[in-house]
Amino acid sequence: MAGWVDAVVGGGGLLLLPALLVAAPGLPVATALGTNKLAAIAGTGTAAVTYARRTRVDWVVAGPAAGLAVVAAGLGAVLAGSVPASAYRPVVLVVLLSVALFVLLRPRVGVVARPDRRTRVRVVVAVLVAGVGIALYDGLIGPGTGTFLVVAFTALVGADFLHGSAMAKIVNAGTNLGALVVFGVTGHVWWLLGAAMAVCNIAGAVLGARMALRRGSGFVRVVLLVVVLALVVKLGLDQWRAA
Repeated sequence: MAGWVDAVVGGGGLLLLPALLVAAPGLPVATALGTNKLAAIAGTGTAAVTYARRTRVDWVVAGPAAGLAVVAAGLGAVLAGSVPASAYRPVVLVVLLSVALFVLLRPRVGVVARPDRRTRVRVVVAVLVAGVGIALYDGLIGPGTGTFLVVAFTALVGADFLHGSAMAKIVNAGTNLGALVVFGVTGHVWWLLGAAMAVCNIAGAVLGARMALRRGSGFVRVVLLVVVLALVVKLGLDQWRAA
């Protein structure tokens, strides 16, 4: 299921991380994050290849952003654990609510591509936002990264949701790789469990990417809203329990 969600619009960590922590309540957070990255990179990598083979990808944006993402996510993984959840959770909640309102109040955004919005300055901004800002967040904690990437590419360079999701998968594969390397070197990956999850993640990613390609941007928009609202509910409950 996480692979399917990730392939369509991102947010598979919303399912994977809680599942890991429920299955192994004594697992250190860093190890849960690292194991999640092992499963996630298999799914996002598979989805990225599927999209690249079957649709047009804006490599001018996705390529440099993915390269930067490997480094930025690795840095985020180094810092993981040093920033308490209470510090970032309210900020992420506000951002997610803004994303939900943006998509709801502007129903045509992302359904049809807007190539007129793709200027040189916007391309540079999109590369930096995706490859540095969002990638750093993914290394730190992760859930919702793919969703943020889709919305960034839609809002900044006028991609429709389908092609924005294709670009997001490529960058997300970079963020997962950078974080996985750091977590692996520091011994925070449960390799056997992560490999088993990776196999399932690949199966879900193939199904999700093909379904998104077949049904188009309108379908991706609906899944995007569902995932964003689910993230808002989860983070809201976490914040309420921590208060």
